[in-house]
Amino acid sequence: MTATREARAVKKVLVVDDERVLTETIGYNLRREGYTTVNAYDGPGALVAARRERPDAIVLDVMLPGLDGFEVCRALRRESAVPIIMLTAREGELDTVLGLELGADDYLTKPFSMRELLARLKALLRRSELAEASQPVTPNEGDQPIRLGPLQIDPPQHRASWAGRPLELKPKEFELLLFLARNHNVVLSRDVLLERVWGYDYPVDTRTVDVHIRWLREKIETLPSTPVHLLTVRGLGYRFTV
Repeated sequence: MTATREARAVKKVLVVDDERVLTETIGYNLRREGYTTVNAYDGPGALVAARRERPDAIVLDVMLPGLDGFEVCRALRRESAVPIIMLTAREGELDTVLGLELGADDYLTKPFSMRELLARLKALLRRSELAEASQPVTPNEGDQPIRLGPLQIDPPQHRASWAGRPLELKPKEFELLLFLARNHNVVLSRDVLLERVWGYDYPVDTRTVDVHIRWLREKIETLPSTPVHLLTVRGLGYRFTV
């Protein structure tokens, strides 16, 4: 590998938290793994740093002075698709759902292990690199349209419809629905979904899957509370059927 290619391989991570000890601890662990880091300690500073430094990923706390993490995430999503992991000190599902709805790619509840943070960050960066590099020249099996009953999916165009109605799907919702459709009638565990859709190397908090499943049910089920297509298989996971 040439020096130029090595330089390109170094990823820059913006770490935003008003707890300076935690910020420095995260930065130290990231640098040990070969990343370069930039720190910010409040919402306005996070926006300035993100626009100036153009990081490859952002670790963003929710509770920030000036602008909270939700406001920062909302602002960044208007201008960038940079991977964002949000940190929250609260375990309430509302925080998690709000962060994901605003465009965050993942979240961690404090306290968390550095190993888990590093694994999630690595997975997000890997998926971001694959997305940027995927420019297929010729069609392959993975590009073929999917038609399952009322569901139609056009993978290359990232478009899906249900009974002729276009579905407005966030990127992860689309990837999850696509994977479920390609494995219809198969019971898929949360861990498998995390690995294949989110790219995690080992089991982590599975609530991310549950939240996205619920969103999909709201878009394809007549009665989301009593689903007939996106089914929960108790103790095992989920199964998609038409």
